[in-house]
Amino acid sequence: MSSLNRRQVLKGGAACTAGALMAPSATLANEFAQSTQPGGTPVPRKGNIHQSVARWCYQKIALDDLCAAGAQMGLKGIDLLQPEEYEIPHRYGLVCSMGYAEGGQIDKALNRLENHDAIEAGLRKNVPLAAKAGVPNVITFSGLRGGMTDWEGARNTIAGLRRLKSLMEDNGVTLCVELLNSKKDHKDYMCDHTNWGVTVVGEVGSKNIKLLYDIYHMQIMEGDLIATITANHEWIGHFHTGGVPGRHELDDNQEINWVGVMRGIAATGYKGYVAHEFVPAKDPLTSLRQAVELCDV
Repeated sequence: MSSLNRRQVLKGGAACTAGALMAPSATLANEFAQSTQPGGTPVPRKGNIHQSVARWCYQKIALDDLCAAGAQMGLKGIDLLQPEEYEIPHRYGLVCSMGYAEGGQIDKALNRLENHDAIEAGLRKNVPLAAKAGVPNVITFSGLRGGMTDWEGARNTIAGLRRLKSLMEDNGVTLCVELLNSKKDHKDYMCDHTNWGVTVVGEVGSKNIKLLYDIYHMQIMEGDLIATITANHEWIGHFHTGGVPGRHELDDNQEINWVGVMRGIAATGYKGYVAHEFVPAKDPLTSLRQAVELCDV
């Protein structure tokens, strides 16, 4: 579990049996039952931070169960669903807060011109589906450097995003380029600093082309979280969480002051989603509930 990451889940998904992915353990089933007793009402939240949770971190819990438990905790959405899953959160009063839409892969994306046609085709197929399902954001990536200079990659990424600008604006969906660390988890990833990402999306100049600011990754690469978020909030369309080091619970074993960061985000007037993307090392739903309570500033 400690070494699990999103890329491994995506690559390994086809090899997993449905039972392995969907059947909750006895502990998870008991936790879920306790959180969804008949007549139970969702925990009221302050509403300054709209929280959601990344699906891939909870693969052993059926999606419907995760939605039901999340709704009871006061979540507003489920993150990183495939197009065929976009509508499922609606059953529980939630939304898919960010979707996959064939917008490229971490290692093969917008910084290379030869990838643009496939990315555009995927997004043209799936963005209308996202719009219909009320999905506010879909994800994309820069790709790896592979010897390419950052300025060339930025130029290519800008060109690719300009091809997609009208598609996103016409459908009212925001395309978010994810910031990832290249120090530990995603070696050679190009969009690994806020300044590079802001330069790119700022040059495109669209309210529907923004950054996914992953707090876990940017703590590893840059630190200075609150000041960076405050200075660049205009270009941030989505947030992810994760404890540093380890990408586990948002607890006392990691270094980020989550209350301070959430207050900093709220102070910018941000109205989008903050999705929990940590891999639980303890009981999953208990850890998720604790994170939701912590970030409810």
